[in-house]
Amino acid sequence: MHHIIKKTLNKGKSEFASESEKRDMLKLFHETENEYQLKEILFNELVNSEAEEASSQFLKKLFTRLWSKIEKKKGQEQKSTVRLIIPLGRIAGAVLFGLVIGIYTSSLKTFKKPVYYETNTPKGSVSEMVLPDSSLIILNGGSTIKYSYNGQKGIREVFLNGEAWFDVHKNRKKPFVVHTACYDVIVTGTRFNIKSYASDKSFTTTLEEGEVVINGTEKFKLAESITLVPGEQFVFDRDIKEVNIKKININQVTSWKDNKLIFVNTSMKEAIVLLERKYGVDIEVNNSEILDLHVYATFEDETIIELLEYLKDLLHINYQIFDQKILITTTN
Repeated sequence: MHHIIKKTLNKGKSEFASESEKRDMLKLFHETENEYQLKEILFNELVNSEAEEASSQFLKKLFTRLWSKIEKKKGQEQKSTVRLIIPLGRIAGAVLFGLVIGIYTSSLKTFKKPVYYETNTPKGSVSEMVLPDSSLIILNGGSTIKYSYNGQKGIREVFLNGEAWFDVHKNRKKPFVVHTACYDVIVTGTRFNIKSYASDKSFTTTLEEGEVVINGTEKFKLAESITLVPGEQFVFDRDIKEVNIKKININQVTSWKDNKLIFVNTSMKEAIVLLERKYGVDIEVNNSEILDLHVYATFEDETIIELLEYLKDLLHINYQIFDQKILITTTN
């Protein structure tokens, strides 16, 4: 199997590779059973890379950093006292998919027509991917991203369903566009966070650094383009089609990418959604009044059990665990 994987990789990255061979190469990174063999092959590729020294060192450091996150997830899973499964193989697949896009940039550029590659991050995980232009995307749990280095009209193009943090490499000659279901975000080079889950009532774009321009779409028109400055958040309520721009605490919005949860007067209704995405569990309540309770707290690296114990004492609630399902109940 190791030989087949290596052969597929070598064929796919060849300058004489056909489009089908390149597609076969990239399909490897969606097959979780290939996880550790791919890790070994890719690491050897990086070590023996003939790329410029700066690029080679960057990729080696990136590989080490991304893989350490997988190992950290594994350690957190082993600490848990109940069987709450974190799908590590799928996390690794998403991380490696992003890494191979960066390694084989030259191969991807030879496609004659725009080709889009898709990956997803399951609930209970966070993945990172580096794009051919060195832009970095961190994808939150329950998110899907579709990407093309040479999209329509030659732009860098991303379609997002979920939440992602972007650190976009500056290139004014090649715009970077993120499409959500409601609006488009036009980027030059900047850091920002987009939350656009299909199940959510509102979509948000929060600017950390640089500048972004938000345009409406045929489906949801805006009166005019909106430019954000650092510290601003664009909020679009798609039910009533209302736009709001407000100042925001950046750390609170992007804490998820650093494995943190920051609740500031957060309702349990909202908190439950965040917990489901972070820990990959399903949470139900037996009393709707629980959803109206509010939480002020910051969590970092806690297991789901530790977090539930804290909420139990803080809000005077109880909980029961059934495999991957959690039932929160009121105290008697």
